[in-house]
Amino acid sequence: MTGEKMHNVFVYGTLKKGQPNYHIMTDPKLGKAVFKGTGQTLDQYPLVIAQKGNIPFLLNVPGIGHHIAGEIYLVDDQMLQFLDGFESCPDMYQRTVKRIEIVKWKDRRDSPEKRTAGNTIECFVYSTTTYQPEWLSLPYLQSYDSYGTHDQSYISHQDR
Repeated sequence: MTGEKMHNVFVYGTLKKGQPNYHIMTDPKLGKAVFKGTGQTLDQYPLVIAQKGNIPFLLNVPGIGHHIAGEIYLVDDQMLQFLDGFESCPDMYQRTVKRIEIVKWKDRRDSPEKRTAGNTIECFVYSTTTYQPEWLSLPYLQSYDSYGTHDQSYISHQDR
């Protein structure tokens, strides 16, 4: 593992723990993903549920919406490449670096001076600039939960 390139990735939708696609983050055949903590976007963004599959979309429109809650993972190149394909990057989502405020870090031994609540970390985030204009008028979420009270559970690609 020495020399292996690792990347911080912030997930806010179906890849979070307890959500429909979390199994991807735990499948070693797809690469390595290690849960590091929870966080929220430093900037505000609109997070909406859209399309036939009730897909969560973080619209890359900083300054409106909410500070989006999610999870921070450390992933290897193989997992990052898989996630790019899973997220239809760059066509549907674009992977960009965003500042994430740490809410809770899992392991204090992991750079304790930087990895504490209130500090920030740079992470790759899948967001989109390619969306229907009417999506900006959809309800904005602060935290996504497929099983939430919004009555818009995620529908996997196979079930659509």
